[in-house]
Amino acid sequence: MSSYISNVRPAPDQLIVDLADYALNAKITSDEAYDTARWCLADTLACGIMALAYPACTKLLGPVVPGTSIKNGARVPGTSYELDPVQGAFNIGAIVRWLDFNDTWLAAEWGHPSDNLGAILAVSDWISRNKAAGSPLAAFGSQLSTLNSQPAPTVRDVLTAMVKAHEIQGVLALENSVNRVGLDHVLLVRMASTAVTAVMLGGNREQVINAISHAWLDGSALRTYRHAPNTGSRKSWAAGDATSRAVRLALIAMTGEMGYPSVLTAKTWGFQDVSFKGNSVKLARPLGSYVMEQVLFKISFPAEFHAQTAVECAMKLHPLVKNRLDQIERVEMTTHESAIRIIDKSGPLNNPADRDHCLQYMAAIGLIFGALTADHYEDKIAADPRIDALRAKMVVTEDKSYSKDYLDPEKRSIANAIQVVFKDGTKTDRIEVHFPIGHRRRRTEGIPVLQQKAHAAFTTHYGKEKAAQLMSLFTDRTKLETMPVHDFVSAFVK
Repeated sequence: MSSYISNVRPAPDQLIVDLADYALNAKITSDEAYDTARWCLADTLACGIMALAYPACTKLLGPVVPGTSIKNGARVPGTSYELDPVQGAFNIGAIVRWLDFNDTWLAAEWGHPSDNLGAILAVSDWISRNKAAGSPLAAFGSQLSTLNSQPAPTVRDVLTAMVKAHEIQGVLALENSVNRVGLDHVLLVRMASTAVTAVMLGGNREQVINAISHAWLDGSALRTYRHAPNTGSRKSWAAGDATSRAVRLALIAMTGEMGYPSVLTAKTWGFQDVSFKGNSVKLARPLGSYVMEQVLFKISFPAEFHAQTAVECAMKLHPLVKNRLDQIERVEMTTHESAIRIIDKSGPLNNPADRDHCLQYMAAIGLIFGALTADHYEDKIAADPRIDALRAKMVVTEDKSYSKDYLDPEKRSIANAIQVVFKDGTKTDRIEVHFPIGHRRRRTEGIPVLQQKAHAAFTTHYGKEKAAQLMSLFTDRTKLETMPVHDFVSAFVK
């Protein structure tokens, strides 16, 4: 008796249908989500502009083939590049993520939902510029002709896409931990960016479903580049790679290319069996605007988010220890399970990417310097012998209550505590911080600091007068939302 596999094509997996229907049809009614998205846009662009000061980042930017340019192409903020939307997404995604300073989402799977801006901004700007120039988008593929009858995208459309991309990535992350099976979380960036850009490109329901199925077919990059002993700079452009791939897949789907309906659930060959150890991929809650409302901003310093409160503790202790560093016996650090699993690190740190994913290094910088900037991860400062001497004195332990509150959907704390013990037996107070300044619970306190962060980034790159003009774009939300995307992006072109 022989066995066989049925070749009857099944209906699309329900999760893919749910993602497509949300991306196509959901109406975002939350004023809080749109207001948060406005400042998320400012913050994300500021992170990208800051990254342009680092040659390790800028060497990766520009067209695939040097010297080429695309007429009416997507522009890259802070630069003069004009690119096709696929490469534009890579460029924008890479600068946004480079300094590990953009927003964060912590759940069963962590990630950075504003990574999706690479795809969203590149595609919307490309569409907007071609419409403004009167260039028929049908020239880029017959299936794009539907865009010709639609109005040009505005910043409101960008904010809507951001809310939806945040939601898709963040809700998938609530219970589906791809990092636990060795895959990188940028898989979820590619998923979210594929869904929203397929819609932006005028995809119908079948095309959006097909595009999402292709995003799952790609599997995911390994997390090797985020963990000792291989931590490296690929973690800073991995999101750009994911957003550019998303745009490519969405464009392929727009040609009428077929999809793969049971890509998740197919026995043996589906994503769940091949890459997720047989576990089901599921949505933990209905899709709405929860993630944008709850998202965590990195406001004060560029540090891996599990360490944000630890650095805040260290900075509070800086005045008490800065003149007694040689008298320190040990530094007692209390943290949560995720921090221990991801960034608790001993031994040599080989590059900036290694350092900004080391809990002890970041805390040491805070204690020694009372500040933490991207420059503190560079070789010049890392050579300061006081840093490794202090790291060697650090003892890291888990507080089970911190780990519990980290997973509590009503709290989402990222707690850390530090106490310094001196050789003479004296000790500092134990400084404990549960919620970083970028947390929703500290929004009123945090948004003004976010604005200062953006203003400082724009001033450094563009000068005071231009920075003031850019910040004014975000002041009146109604006016901002009505701007054509190409006018908005043009304001950031240099």
